[in-house]
Amino acid sequence: MILNQILFYFFALLAVGSAILMVTRRNVVHSAVFLISTLLATAGIFLQLQAEFLFVVQIILYVGGIMVLFVFVIMLVNLDVALRQIQFNRQKYVAAVLTLVLAAQVFFALWVARAGLNLANPADKMPVRNTEAIGDAIFQRYMLPFEIASVLLLVAMIGAVVMAKRRV
Repeated sequence: MILNQILFYFFALLAVGSAILMVTRRNVVHSAVFLISTLLATAGIFLQLQAEFLFVVQIILYVGGIMVLFVFVIMLVNLDVALRQIQFNRQKYVAAVLTLVLAAQVFFALWVARAGLNLANPADKMPVRNTEAIGDAIFQRYMLPFEIASVLLLVAMIGAVVMAKRRV
């Protein structure tokens, strides 16, 4: 039991730390590496929750597939032009204020709902065949949102190709 808590806090700290480093790095490749470590830490949390299917999907789909696409787009986009563009330094103050407001809202919501956070052990509620339950949920109850997400991913991929295409 104590080992599970230690592993959870390790993966959670790794995910949050990598996410913070991902958005604060100026080098795009370094940000992509920190995104990979964030996704791997999330996969570790899925494995701890005994959601083996989500663990494998996280590794194969996100860490493997999506990150290859990110690196492909990074290589295709002309970074020299992006570095020469005018930087908006005033945006960091707006971002800091919005971050503080969002953090205050999250802490307030947790404080108000502290009595209702009786979280049971997720392993007790999971069905024995969680892969089958995920398939049933995706293709029966959540079919429309699943299809909308796939169309949005297709539009994003086409947009990345159009942005990366050099003008002749």
